[in-house]
Amino acid sequence: MRRDVFQAIADPTRRKIINVISKQALSLNSVAETFSVSRQAVSKHIKILTECGLIVMRQQGRERYCEARLKKLNEVADWVEQYRMHWEQRVDSLERYLDSLQSKNKKYGKQKRNKK
Repeated sequence: MRRDVFQAIADPTRRKIINVISKQALSLNSVAETFSVSRQAVSKHIKILTECGLIVMRQQGRERYCEARLKKLNEVADWVEQYRMHWEQRVDSLERYLDSLQSKNKKYGKQKRNKK
């Protein structure tokens, strides 16, 4: 089954696994030792990460090593970027509105002082 990258990062344990493996390739046992969950649970998470294309397994002798392939995270970055741009535009619009209110208040304040 092919999963998408959003499923991979939905779980905090998988995000931590990605973080650990992104620094260097590690054997399954080394990854499992990093967590307080069972090796079986870590293997299940790694399987999901592999299905998403964020990790590849490499056989070296008797050990299987996990290597990060983080290019797939660009899908997440692209998705987030559209919302970042949207909210930046909204904040910019709010800032212009507040600036216009502030200008009106300054103008109104000068007129009020001149009348006194």
